[in-house]
Amino acid sequence: MQIILMEKVVNLGGLGDLVKVKDGYARNFLIPQGKAKRATPAAKQEFEARRVDLEKLAAEKLVAAQAFAAKLEGALVTVVRKAGVDGRLFGSVTNHDVADGLKALGFDVEKASIRMPMGPLKAVGESTLEVALHTDVLATIKVTVVGELTV
Repeated sequence: MQIILMEKVVNLGGLGDLVKVKDGYARNFLIPQGKAKRATPAAKQEFEARRVDLEKLAAEKLVAAQAFAAKLEGALVTVVRKAGVDGRLFGSVTNHDVADGLKALGFDVEKASIRMPMGPLKAVGESTLEVALHTDVLATIKVTVVGELTV
């Protein structure tokens, strides 16, 4: 299916690009999220008429994300979990737990934007994670997992 991107999408293209994607991806994700429109002649004309406004809005979102990333950069989240004597957790620390920790610090971040490349944290210690605030903006945070010994 041919679509027009209404904003930058990672690994797909930028604002205004005409791209061909699988029907399901367009129908179930891109179009309902407002990230794309079907590439009909009417939609192309409407996009060209609104291009300046959309570019201005995209630039404002980028600036807002960069400002938020500057505040969030280097934040330290501490999570307490039950652990064994060898330092392994009885469970794991997921992006949901990290998002809750950031919310307690005053940062409202979606859990889907927290990148955990090695999967959930399963051991006591300190880890560095990235938070994707925008397609072009990443903030680095530190997560410290503290073990609560069980007897």
